[in-house]
Amino acid sequence: MKKIVAYGLLVFFSLLFLMPFYWLVSTAMKSPEEIYMFPPKWIPSTLHFDNFVHAWTIQPFNDFLRNSLTVTILCNIGQLLSSSMVAFGFARFRFKGRDALFMVLLATMMIPWDVTMIPLYMEFNLLGWINTLKPLIVPAWFGAPFFIFMLRQFLLTLPRELEESASIDGASAFSIYLRIFVPLMVPALILVSVFNMMDTWNDYLGPLIFLNDASKYTLTLGLAQFRGMFGVDMTSIMAVTTIICIPPLLIFFMAQRYIVEGIASTGIK
Repeated sequence: MKKIVAYGLLVFFSLLFLMPFYWLVSTAMKSPEEIYMFPPKWIPSTLHFDNFVHAWTIQPFNDFLRNSLTVTILCNIGQLLSSSMVAFGFARFRFKGRDALFMVLLATMMIPWDVTMIPLYMEFNLLGWINTLKPLIVPAWFGAPFFIFMLRQFLLTLPRELEESASIDGASAFSIYLRIFVPLMVPALILVSVFNMMDTWNDYLGPLIFLNDASKYTLTLGLAQFRGMFGVDMTSIMAVTTIICIPPLLIFFMAQRYIVEGIASTGIK
């Protein structure tokens, strides 16, 4: 009986969680007349798949998609390289002031991005990077405190005999990092990659502040511009939003096993 109640609650809350997404997809395939019907119509009488094509072609969403992919891929590469190398240094090297420096790194996590966006804008404006994709990409190549913390926690669980035996064989510190620890860090790196990809793909405030030219907009900023230009074209808004949601969902489900393994190994609770 307890299992029946437990499974029933799980099914109920799962359906409750999926309901907004179902309404999103359902609205994207409705005719304009059915959207504002009362009581609401949950199942469209006719599935209008052409709404997706129409909404995608109203604005240059192919350009927005290319910009989003460029930013997401380059940010992922930079984040994985920089965060893993910094975490390796904090976890495996012994040097004076290491713990104090790590505490300073963690303290930066308490500074909200809203506080730093004006100084960042002034800095990027001085460098001439405003209205380019560089402000969205370059910071990722210097690591993120949260990802560095996660990877460091994972590296601390590995035995120190690994690098000691490699050092005896004449391996350099970079060789030990690249050949021994990177393969062992794959679950944690996949977790970092998925988290970073979702943050970058869904980022709206960054592109809004640093980009001016519509040809450089990302998908999220293009969607917001779409809503502003064409009023409340709810069908097209829902259609484009559905398309934007597909890549993160696919990547999340494909990497789900590694995400669970990475969370367990990094000690995040």
